[in-house]
Amino acid sequence: MVTSAADAALVTAYLNHVRVEKRLAERTVELYTLDLEKLAAQAREAAVALTEVQSPHIRRWVAKMHGGGRSARGIALILSGWRGFYVWLGRQGLIGHNPVQDVRAPKAGKPLPKALGVDEAVQLASHHEAADDPALEARDACITELLYGCGMRIGELVGLDVAASGSARGWIDAQDGEAHVLGKGSKRRSVPVGRQALDALARWLELRVAWARDDNPALFIGSRGQRLTPQHIRVRLKRRSLLAGLATPVHPHMLRHSFASHVLQSSGDLRAVQELLGHASISTTQVYTRLDFQHLAKAYDAAHPRAHARGPAPAVPKEPTSASTPARPRSPR
Repeated sequence: MVTSAADAALVTAYLNHVRVEKRLAERTVELYTLDLEKLAAQAREAAVALTEVQSPHIRRWVAKMHGGGRSARGIALILSGWRGFYVWLGRQGLIGHNPVQDVRAPKAGKPLPKALGVDEAVQLASHHEAADDPALEARDACITELLYGCGMRIGELVGLDVAASGSARGWIDAQDGEAHVLGKGSKRRSVPVGRQALDALARWLELRVAWARDDNPALFIGSRGQRLTPQHIRVRLKRRSLLAGLATPVHPHMLRHSFASHVLQSSGDLRAVQELLGHASISTTQVYTRLDFQHLAKAYDAAHPRAHARGPAPAVPKEPTSASTPARPRSPR
């Protein structure tokens, strides 16, 4: 708890301010209270008043929290609470400089994108839902094949029209086996379309006519002829993945990640993957090299008879030696 009477009074006044004047939720006020108790405890240990805290103090306390195992996100939230407190102190004329202003939390490790294994991706793409309307099943199968087979973004997919035109954001040239899409930054690119996706497209186009409206050129439409929204596709893909027996619900970007990871695993050509994905910078694509290594490491652990050697090696006891019997060398690690 806050112990200094002056510091305690400041904290109480600030919490009343956020509760009454800013009308923050009670849970938020509780979290602010905990953050300020941490701040006061650190200040007490450093023998400084809260109004005398400087940026080096804050940086030292951040390093201490980080070294103690607190996550980068947790530290960022604490700093946010401290920063708001010192902004308020500044408005009260009690400090001349906000000591938290230029202090940032440690960078959080960038999580790896979630990708399906090859078998899972094929299982999803090959799934046939007999209970669905044939047109609905054909449409969802085509969507799945294009997302996984071409690595499209969901926005690129919903922007596809049946045919090329001056106003079309994207279309598929079945004869050349290419999809022409409008990506981020209004940049156009072409990606190859595989045989499985082309076959799925042909099946969908045969059945699409029953739902089509003359005034809607969209490739993917609903039963009333309207262009599908990204949210509609997310819902349908999640449903399909669960019906296909996958352990993890699948979202469209997961199939894009799977596409990139599987192409890189097979080809090792990072530049080609960059072009296929439409990334402006190779650094954006390099995350898939980590996924590729993860895949290789799992394959190694599962298949290599010496895979256990990647973990800590057990100590090898020395054998008794004598003048006539030289010591046997230890086994290599």
